[in-house]
Amino acid sequence: MNAHSGNTAIVTGASTGIGRATAEALAKAGFRVFGTSRRAVEGGPRDVTMLACDVTDDAAVLSFVSTVLSRTGRIDLLVNNAGIGLLGGAEESSIGQIQALFNVNLFGVIRMTNAVLPVMRQRGQGRIVNISSVLGLIPAPFSAHYAASKHALEGYSESLDHETRAFNVRVALVEPAYTRSAFEQNTLAADSELQEYDKARAGARAVMKDATAIGDSPESVAEAVLLAATDARPRRRYPAGKMARQVSMLRRFVPSNAFDKSLRKQMRLPG
Repeated sequence: MNAHSGNTAIVTGASTGIGRATAEALAKAGFRVFGTSRRAVEGGPRDVTMLACDVTDDAAVLSFVSTVLSRTGRIDLLVNNAGIGLLGGAEESSIGQIQALFNVNLFGVIRMTNAVLPVMRQRGQGRIVNISSVLGLIPAPFSAHYAASKHALEGYSESLDHETRAFNVRVALVEPAYTRSAFEQNTLAADSELQEYDKARAGARAVMKDATAIGDSPESVAEAVLLAATDARPRRRYPAGKMARQVSMLRRFVPSNAFDKSLRKQMRLPG
């Protein structure tokens, strides 16, 4: 019998990209997987039960978790993958747009986590894996608000892990870099664009497009998620893919001035 047979996993944002690859990897490993998408979808990931759930809606999240529990009686793993991107200068987004971004990338994670934690605490075991980004480690010109949401997610996750260890519930972060998926095409544009930023913003978008085209596969990120989900002694962070491991190492060991200069060169910024 598979070691994870009978275990229940939830993967948010499972209809495409990293979420889909993760849901399929977990199902193959023996988990009974429930995936979410904002709206009902056809042709979802293999061997995964897909249900509609908007992570920005309190009632929808509670209803979804209740449905999973009514079918399985347990939740062993939560993978918070649902997220959106936003590309533009920091002053080019309205407060409303920034709030909408955080409502998915941070508060959506918190909603899902708060919904499953009581079950995990009562059973005395569980694992929560939050999909962060290398932009939770490094600055990102023209992705300031997205980077801020991931920096916030990192602080939340690390703090939560300290709180829940007493209940044998662990929290880990998976940090992908550019990944070959539809994320770049689905990244929002700032809602108050200024012509002063047109050239630099266009350069940032070109960098994202080029890097995504040669980025890591969603399957390589799914492998990192599976490791974070099943590691007997979970680490705090799991860089996902070759590019992410390189960035993580450079951030740790390269002097800040050299890192700053390299970042500006990569982003095609002057100076």
